[in-house]
Amino acid sequence: MGKGGEDYGKRENYSSNLVKNEDLFMPWTKDVKECEEKYGVSREFGLSSEEIEKRIQKYGLNELEKHEGPSVWRLILDQFNDTLVRILLCAAVVSFVLAWYDGDEGGEMGITAFVEPLVIFLILIVNAIVGVWQENNAEKALEALKEIQSEHASVIRNGKKVPSLPAKELVPGDIVELRVGDKVPADMRVLTLISSTLRVEQGSLTGESEAVSKTVKPVSSDTDIQGKKCMVFAGTTIVNGNCICLVTNTGMSTEIGKVHSQIQEASENEEDTPLKKKLNEFGEVLTAIIGVVCAVVWLINVKYFLTWEYVNGWPRNFKFSFEKCTYYFEIAVALAVAAIPEGLPAVITTCLALGTRKMAQKNALVRKLPSVETLGCTTVICSDKTGTLTTNQMAVAKLVAMGPSERTIRAYNVEGTTYNPADGRIQDWPADNIDQNLQTIAKVAALCNDAGIEQSGDHFVASGMPTEAALKVMVEKMGLPNGVQRVSSSSDDLLCCCRTWTYLERRIATLEFDRDRKSMGVIVSSGSGKNSLLVKVRKNAILDSLHEMSASALRCLGFAYKEDLGDFADYNGEEHPAHELLLTPSNYSSIESNLIFVGFAGIRDPPRKEVRQAIEDCRAAGIRVMVITGDNKNTAEAICHEIGIFESHEDVKSRSLTGREFMELADKKGHLRNTGGLLFSRAEPKHKQEIVRLLKEDGEVVAMTGDGVNDAPALKLADIGIAMGIAGTEVAKEASDMVLADDNFSTIVSAVSEGRSIYDNMKAFIRVEETGGEREGEDGGGAVKTNGCCYIYMISSNIGEVASIFLTAALGIPEGLIPVQLLWVNLVTDGPPATALGFNPPDKDIMKKPPRKSDDSLINAWILFRYLLIGLYVGLATVGIFVIWYTQSSFFGIDLSQDGHSLVSYSQLANWDKCRSWDNFTVSPFTAGAQTFNFDTDPCDYFQTGKIKAMTLSLSVLVAIEMFNSLNALSEDGSLLSMPPWVNPWLLLAMSVSFGLHFLILYVPFLAQVFGIVPLSLNEWLLVLLVSLPVILIDEVLKFIGRYTSGVRSHSRRTPKAKAE
Repeated sequence: MGKGGEDYGKRENYSSNLVKNEDLFMPWTKDVKECEEKYGVSREFGLSSEEIEKRIQKYGLNELEKHEGPSVWRLILDQFNDTLVRILLCAAVVSFVLAWYDGDEGGEMGITAFVEPLVIFLILIVNAIVGVWQENNAEKALEALKEIQSEHASVIRNGKKVPSLPAKELVPGDIVELRVGDKVPADMRVLTLISSTLRVEQGSLTGESEAVSKTVKPVSSDTDIQGKKCMVFAGTTIVNGNCICLVTNTGMSTEIGKVHSQIQEASENEEDTPLKKKLNEFGEVLTAIIGVVCAVVWLINVKYFLTWEYVNGWPRNFKFSFEKCTYYFEIAVALAVAAIPEGLPAVITTCLALGTRKMAQKNALVRKLPSVETLGCTTVICSDKTGTLTTNQMAVAKLVAMGPSERTIRAYNVEGTTYNPADGRIQDWPADNIDQNLQTIAKVAALCNDAGIEQSGDHFVASGMPTEAALKVMVEKMGLPNGVQRVSSSSDDLLCCCRTWTYLERRIATLEFDRDRKSMGVIVSSGSGKNSLLVKVRKNAILDSLHEMSASALRCLGFAYKEDLGDFADYNGEEHPAHELLLTPSNYSSIESNLIFVGFAGIRDPPRKEVRQAIEDCRAAGIRVMVITGDNKNTAEAICHEIGIFESHEDVKSRSLTGREFMELADKKGHLRNTGGLLFSRAEPKHKQEIVRLLKEDGEVVAMTGDGVNDAPALKLADIGIAMGIAGTEVAKEASDMVLADDNFSTIVSAVSEGRSIYDNMKAFIRVEETGGEREGEDGGGAVKTNGCCYIYMISSNIGEVASIFLTAALGIPEGLIPVQLLWVNLVTDGPPATALGFNPPDKDIMKKPPRKSDDSLINAWILFRYLLIGLYVGLATVGIFVIWYTQSSFFGIDLSQDGHSLVSYSQLANWDKCRSWDNFTVSPFTAGAQTFNFDTDPCDYFQTGKIKAMTLSLSVLVAIEMFNSLNALSEDGSLLSMPPWVNPWLLLAMSVSFGLHFLILYVPFLAQVFGIVPLSLNEWLLVLLVSLPVILIDEVLKFIGRYTSGVRSHSRRTPKAKAE
């Protein structure tokens, strides 16, 4: 085994050992002494060098595994694991071989023959490059996960402090010191707190909306990750305090390592989008059809290259013509090229790309194109709470102050949901009469506070603790009392009022927040030299109001003060004798005794204003919304009531579960099938993944939102993962399919609406669902359907090409269209109109219809009939004009003899291969543009080289019919009289571009030589238009029939469903 294999094996061993270790010993349940004994270490000495070597050998390095993804060659080969691609590849190989075989002859046809396989190969190469690029992007989530790991750690080893040890060298049992700003390098048990408090920002891993206080006290064995208060986890950040910790898990056995494994597992289980599945189904059907048609063509023409005589009733004297065999083999290749809509992938990609631009304008940034289409059939949105449904910006919602007399209180509702001081006001606020009590509240909130507010573009960002930032915003909304002069007159000073209070009351000492007393105090000195104590405290004052606010998910902070400071009455700094008391945090409680309570504020992470309407829109659209959050149950339930997930007085006991409670259910799928909203709180990554997996197994198309590391596995597993652009981690963004630039849930709903519109318009290219006949037919037979018929365009064109080649072979006439011409039509001239059809206006009620099913049928009988009928006319028209040029001197008054070409009978044309046996067969030279074609040496070449004018007419008819057919595609059943072409001006522009491209290859000599065509005269163009225009009349008749039979067809489709129900 090589070196890489050895490392991998060690790491596997390490993971399994630590899992066994964790089963036997759970450090969060044991006291500090037991933990030190278990890991054989003391906090004073640390591990010895000898022990470190042993543990590195046993456990490996503290780093995440690098999963070896598929090689580049494997990825390239995977891109050809597609039915349509394989058909094209076979056609290209065969075409190249035939071109090589014919190359000895040289000349124009040899050049033309080589263009076809090269173009097909180019298409396949571009497709493979795009596919490989998308596959490589899937690995970026794992790379981003590694970037959030700490690089260095301060460790005690051999009784000495190692201030900057590479974090990857940490082993279980190491003693690590953590300080403010440090990134935690491994999962660790807190041994002792050096500061009075320790707070860790672990929301990206656990989903909690605020920093968490840590302690050394053990907790119960069944505590979830959020409740493990004595543990710190790799990848989280220390925001306050410092401590000494014991490393318990490293590498892949850390919580972040488990997330890494889950992301890898989810990426391996990624499924095709509904559109991709339908295209695969279409490819399989197309393969069967091509096989059958090719077989029929060969059977029809076998007599031309294989003959025999019957002797005594048995076939004898077989004669085989290899030249004719290869000719009909070329026809089979042409059939394959004609049947495959080569332009379909490019047109779909273009349509999706245009859709991403529209979505970007609505703050939805699409990272993976197929997710645009997936949005259109989303049935369930699993949304995170913090930052998606809420603003992720703490704000004061209620202010309660003591009244002017005893036993009375005043309550004020505070508007605003952001850190912008100008966002909202305090309702019923006595701006002209801010009494002493309210002024004291403002002083406490402003001075007992270390946070700040900054403006970043259009956003307002907090520095420091979010709850403290919310208090400063409240102070700005309170304003200043009459007679108090602002210290700053600048309009750019966001915290002018706070600065004024800070100027009036100078802060000279701080009593830091403590987890036991749950308060923070500051000693301030006024301008008169008098000292006072201002305290911000979490205490159960005025219990009734606190209970009411707690039920509304408000975090309560009380305000108090004290003027009789005893030893601190004249405190003025570190030189004061009382300063020694401030050095011991255990003295803080006595200093803060006998406080005078003045009021309290209720703070929360408020829901976004637009969310309630967005959730109502989801209900109308048949989309269920589930909230999955790592936050606590009461807070999440209150938010869900407010935004409409639950009704205001609804009993939610059966709809609101913790992640653990859900995992213990016997019938998990039954719970997920409940109609209405569901809430899952205290959810861990594995819970989120399980919910998404079960929903997908139940046939739901799941959109999952998230912003943290803990969300990445579920984002990867969901049909469409949606990450937050502002608050989201890089891990979540790289694992997602779409990023919300504004972190707003309502943006998701807008994106779903756009996805549905895009999908409706993509029916312009291929039928991937049973068109709205059932849905729209119920509105009455005369309704115009704007988005249903355009799918006919591209497929009916391909059916027409197949019909043309089939009729050519069946009638035995010379080949009218060659593969390179068909490629040009499918890739270039069809492309602009097909793309322009993607701009058809969406239905006004698009978000009032249920989501389409991802397994809807590919095609219905009526649409298939229309395909075939339009396609049959395309085939008859292209073959018919070929025959007309050879056999008629004029057609409906249009003179075709001006070029001087000779006429032949239809019988001669159908038996052109027997030309050399005809007596006295001669043809006259004819002109085409500046060229003259002469056949004195070989009159029979008139059916080969001489067919160039007839081929040009056939190709021009094919292009013209497809342009007119694109007008038919504006509406499924609506007449062009009610749905005129100018409703989609982009289509008229696209038709002009396609005709322009066709004129380009006709009238540029080099291009005309490549495509085997010649310029046409005015009369010949009149003939092209005469033969092409009837396609509009035919489809108008079909639309008329469709309008008056839609009710019958709709009823016939509903009846079996009703019986089944």
